[in-house]
Amino acid sequence: MKLENVLTKAIFLAPKVYYLETTDGNVIYKVKGLSHNVPLNFNDFNNLLIKQSLLQKMQTKWIKNISMGHISVINELYTLQVTENKRKLIYINNKLNNTMPYSVKNKEIE
Repeated sequence: MKLENVLTKAIFLAPKVYYLETTDGNVIYKVKGLSHNVPLNFNDFNNLLIKQSLLQKMQTKWIKNISMGHISVINELYTLQVTENKRKLIYINNKLNNTMPYSVKNKEIE
């Protein structure tokens, strides 16, 4: 194993959705499906920890159509919010505090 970074702040919202601040002041963030040219900051990620919140950003997307032989450039609205698809979200005072795995008992998800 290799030490990648030493962090001062980190927010992990979902697989491939995170924000990191290193001790030397570097900012690293990843949002699946969102172009890295779209600027995000700590407050964008921190606000997503509040229950029922979402973040909307415009991004430019290139869509290629090989059969027609052309490329279209469109502006697309990207919406990001925390979901309970894979883990149950635990809120304290309407702020995301923790998650826990779903369990299956007697063919029912708890």
